[in-house]
Amino acid sequence: MVHERIHTGKKPHECKTCGKCFSIAKDLRVHERVHTGEKPYECQECAKCFSTSVGLRSHEKLHTGERPYECKHCGKCFSQLSSLRVHKRVHTGEKPYECKHCGKCYRRTGHLRIHERIHTGEKPYECKQCGKCFSQKGNLRKHEELHTKAKEKPYECKQCGKSFSQAGYLKIHARVHTGEKPYECQECAKCFSTSVGLRSHEKLHTGERPYECKHCGKCFSQSSSLRVHERVHTGEKPYECKHCGKCYRRTGHLRIHERIHTGENPYECKQCGKCFNQKGNLRKHEELHKKAKSPNRHTKECPSKSFRRKRKQAGTERLDIRTNNSLTQSETGCSGMVVPQLAITGKHSCWICQEEMGSEDLLHRHYENHMRHVHEDGL
Repeated sequence: MVHERIHTGKKPHECKTCGKCFSIAKDLRVHERVHTGEKPYECQECAKCFSTSVGLRSHEKLHTGERPYECKHCGKCFSQLSSLRVHKRVHTGEKPYECKHCGKCYRRTGHLRIHERIHTGEKPYECKQCGKCFSQKGNLRKHEELHTKAKEKPYECKQCGKSFSQAGYLKIHARVHTGEKPYECQECAKCFSTSVGLRSHEKLHTGERPYECKHCGKCFSQSSSLRVHERVHTGEKPYECKHCGKCYRRTGHLRIHERIHTGENPYECKQCGKCFNQKGNLRKHEELHKKAKSPNRHTKECPSKSFRRKRKQAGTERLDIRTNNSLTQSETGCSGMVVPQLAITGKHSCWICQEEMGSEDLLHRHYENHMRHVHEDGL
């Protein structure tokens, strides 16, 4: 009768705590120990306890060194038959456990359960000190080390003096100074200093974005990106400036802001030595050097010389760049210098040298430079 339940799928024995059902009463009793924490089977060697006799027997093989199950492909031995079966999938490529949300497959049920938490958002492992939750027990353990070693950072970088709680973190940090990037993308050959950075980059090629925002449906390739994005909806700004109290959603934004107070300008132009507090500002500045080296697109002459030639050809007539053909002293870019009021068209193109500008404001400034040359020449 009990055996028939294998075929019928009948499971009459239900757990009152979680609702899980079993076909055999014995299996239910073993399961209930998950909730009660009961572990009646004790190892005689090390006193470690287990909830099942099978778990104890498997553990005892660690003490005896017994590994009777050998892989025919590579000769590796295992203490449990189930471990050998899982290992064989490395050779066969079999991945029988498929995610019902995205179709990704795994060799182990445990790996599938961990993966599915990406979709469900489940984080069952909570830090008792700060309440932060994690989807994996290993990540919780690493996090707890931050609390225990918050004041202990024995590994110091010889280059910049920054300290770390683990030797591995120091090794990764050292690549900032050495420029070492040992992890290469097989698709585009781009290199990264960390394996995490490489895995994140590879998702750009695959298009994988498994982390979806519950508020707006936007998807992300990294869980960290999703967490930062969710602050847009919650309004959370956890990073506060210790100087003025201004708050930010990202640590990077806070670091940039703090340079206003510290005066730090870490990005230096190699051509002129000018320093900037943001990498983007340095890039914009470097473009000015590139443009300065490139000749004028429409004339090899200095724009002021080109302007003077046009002025000479025009004789004593005023430049007709105003709608009423006149200039006024009230419209000046600097003291005593006349700047023409521009008849702006759809394009922001200079009438004098034909150079195109990005906006009306930039075009006004550009004309102001022309007028400065006129003023200096006494025209």
